Amino acid sequence: MHPAQDNPAPITHYENFPVASFLCPPHLRAPIAAIYHFARTADDIADEGDATPAQRLDELQAYRQDLIAACKNEGTTASTRWPHVFGPLQGALQTHKLPPQLLHDLLDAFVQDTQKSAASEGYASHAALLDYCRRSANPVGRLLLHLYDVNDALALERSDAICSALQLINFWQDLSVDIPRGRYYLPQDDCARYEVSQDDIRIQRQTENATQLIAACAQSARASMLFGSQLVHQIPGRAGWELRLVVQGGLRILDRIEALNYATLNTRPTLRWWDFPVMLWRTLWM
Repeated sequence: MHPAQDNPAPITHYENFPVASFLCPPHLRAPIAAIYHFARTADDIADEGDATPAQRLDELQAYRQDLIAACKNEGTTASTRWPHVFGPLQGALQTHKLPPQLLHDLLDAFVQDTQKSAASEGYASHAALLDYCRRSANPVGRLLLHLYDVNDALALERSDAICSALQLINFWQDLSVDIPRGRYYLPQDDCARYEVSQDDIRIQRQTENATQLIAACAQSARASMLFGSQLVHQIPGRAGWELRLVVQGGLRILDRIEALNYATLNTRPTLRWWDFPVMLWRTLWM
């Protein structure tokens, strides 16, 4: 995973993460920031610098051990190596009773990404890709819902739909960036269905079949986002407005992908300043 720097909402490094913006309830800014810095630092370990895959995996294991220590709530410093991460996170775990498994799920996704990148391995099926999103993206939404004290089954389902859609949109937006780095997210079963060879994907050959494949992937992500978008009516106050902006940002990226005729194997679509008034207008009408 890597940054989606042109996405709209208050996002910096860790993709699609609203980082304690002015729309967030003030009493939740600290725990949201703690979760964000946990995810961002793990993302850096998995993705930044010149470390080998083996070194990254060792670092992620050490990071997980510090997470385990932070979850013990023994009142001691959770980490000597990453105190700026695990000090605030330990406070959030204690005060807000965050579910530790969701944090472990995020680390599992970073480990999986590192392993697959090292092997230049893609996903065999769309279901396998969604299972990756279940750990790489959905925990973020569920952690935020936990902080907002929203936990009914439909809200969780809609949150998962939004988070998976955001992750998938990021993939289809960034194909031209990911593929040269050895990251392959177009599922092999979908490639076979549209008669797109893995060789074509690896050399970023934008055939008509590849265009149809990416269009189908983008349309599936849009359907997921539209289903999940009803969650905005379950999130109270300013947080609900922030979620509206996140949803509209993802949908606007899809508009940009469509405007390129889905030719994202070679071009990365980005948002421009004039997209933001459109997003704000759509947000008001949600």
